[in-house]
Amino acid sequence: MATTAAQAIPTASVAQNFPATPSVAMSICQTWVMLVAFSVSPAGNGTTSVENANGSVHDAVAEAVRIVRDSGLPNQTDSMFTTIEGEWDDVMDVIKRATEAVGKYGSRVSLVLKADIRPGYSGELTGKVERLEQAIDEMDEYQGHS
Repeated sequence: MATTAAQAIPTASVAQNFPATPSVAMSICQTWVMLVAFSVSPAGNGTTSVENANGSVHDAVAEAVRIVRDSGLPNQTDSMFTTIEGEWDDVMDVIKRATEAVGKYGSRVSLVLKADIRPGYSGELTGKVERLEQAIDEMDEYQGHS
């Protein structure tokens, strides 16, 4: 007997984690601590800066990163993304302000978001990496690597 997609979903566990109505779900999302990795950059006609006519976007990105850092929320920037941790409304407000700041550098803005929304967890900006490093260390010990 074939299993349908509806039968394959464990509805009891889904119901525990995701409320039935969108309004309830959104109010819960607003209190969940989340990680959002985002990249924002100007596009289209415009100038990246008065002094920098070579097409680099570092001045625009620097303004966005300054807004994130001034927010007081935990954050981390690498060569591709800035990751920020906090409650939904706080994180989205910072991303909105960063995007608006970048907008003055071009006629359009490119914004990429990736979110990890996990109820009951905080401190994941560093916690996820710590658990990964621990797993690698344990794997190395098991396999005899030093």
